[in-house]
Amino acid sequence: MNIPTLTLLAFAGWTLLILFSTVGVYRWSRILTGRATVNEWQPGKPQGSDWYQRAMGAHRNCIENLPVYGAIVLAINTSGMSGVTLDNLAILVLVARIAQSLVHICLPQTNAVATWRFVFFFMQIIGMAWMGVYVVMHL
Repeated sequence: MNIPTLTLLAFAGWTLLILFSTVGVYRWSRILTGRATVNEWQPGKPQGSDWYQRAMGAHRNCIENLPVYGAIVLAINTSGMSGVTLDNLAILVLVARIAQSLVHICLPQTNAVATWRFVFFFMQIIGMAWMGVYVVMHL
């Protein structure tokens, strides 16, 4: 299995880990202790603590970007391409994704924190775009 595919699997795993370890734990701890009911959780309705809202945002960010990265990795695998450049870019995308999520979840949002979140997001976008262009240019 190549590095881009491994990082895609890690990205998917990270997305699930955020879902279960933050959103899931928060909701189920409230449900099981009687502080909330199962039907209280409604999409599109702001609920929960600031930390919970940030965790929801981090999970949404993963969900939004995972299909794009998946399409790029599919193109890499379909074309049969490989190499150090693609491997390094794949690792960059994954590391920046994890860093963005951690900054989003763990730190109260200030201008500095939002700037770092954007830097890590931009690193992902540049990495994915570079990977896509690399595949097209080397077909």
